[in-house]
Amino acid sequence: MRTARLKVVGQTAVYHCITRVVGGAMLLDRRAKEVLRKQIRYMADFCGVEVLTFAIMTNHFHVLVRIPEMAVVADEELIRRFSLLYSADRGKVETLRSLLKKGGDDAEVERQRLLARMSDVSLFMKELKQRFTIWYNRSHKRYGTLWAERFKSVLIEDTAVCLRSVAAYIDLNPVRAGLTEDPKDYRFCGYAEAVSGSVDARTGISKVLHEKTPRMALAEYRKILFLMGSTTSRESQKSMDREAVKRVVEADGELPLAQVLRLRVRYFTDGVVLGSADYVNQVFQANRELFGKTRKSGARPLRGLNEPGLMAIRDLRKNVFT
Repeated sequence: MRTARLKVVGQTAVYHCITRVVGGAMLLDRRAKEVLRKQIRYMADFCGVEVLTFAIMTNHFHVLVRIPEMAVVADEELIRRFSLLYSADRGKVETLRSLLKKGGDDAEVERQRLLARMSDVSLFMKELKQRFTIWYNRSHKRYGTLWAERFKSVLIEDTAVCLRSVAAYIDLNPVRAGLTEDPKDYRFCGYAEAVSGSVDARTGISKVLHEKTPRMALAEYRKILFLMGSTTSRESQKSMDREAVKRVVEADGELPLAQVLRLRVRYFTDGVVLGSADYVNQVFQANRELFGKTRKSGARPLRGLNEPGLMAIRDLRKNVFT
């Protein structure tokens, strides 16, 4: 059954979005990852979306994004954003500039057409995937779809405890995949970008932790990543064996979230809504018609995870850890 995808309209919201290559094919080589990394940034800038962190793997990618409320965008800012997508065609940019300067009904129609492409998670992901597909197919002399069906998204409560858990889950993707022991060494994730000095990435990490300065946030986030990615019971141990953790959890022995984030936890990709009980119930009531008539509340505990601050709207009874 297709997983529900909830979207908040008219207010700021945070989403963890995931999309996979068709058939799970390992198509994203280093060059493709680099192009996608850049496209994530300029599509976010165009749409007015805040990228908190991301991870690009060989057959899928994750982004944690904050979608702000639609705001008034000045014409010069519209032109700047437009030029991000059409920098190779200065004629289009100058035509837009002249139209907006002239004013009138035609200018307003074009202004609203551009604004309609902004501050929307679905349109951000749609345009990002389409633009990358065009580049990839041209570069590899292929045609047809690149991505497997629609993207998944989980609505995340905008609190530090929720954001840091989901962000760490995303940045630990290359660790779980055995590609690196330290996510700072995997170029294609938000944390590595932040360590390398990217202002956008450092700002994203700062917003994850609701910290005052990016420097403070980066230091705090590194501690969180190593706690969650390499939790040990003794200093002499290098890391907690993921298969051992999985066996304990599946035997109904609850473990802290820090220990299980080395696993692929389906709540972070299939939970639909993630946050405190109050937040999940609030979203449930706002979307009551999407759920069965006999269901009384939205919040469900995360099976196998000893993390009372986090709840989901889906109760995943099978294969919670994959």
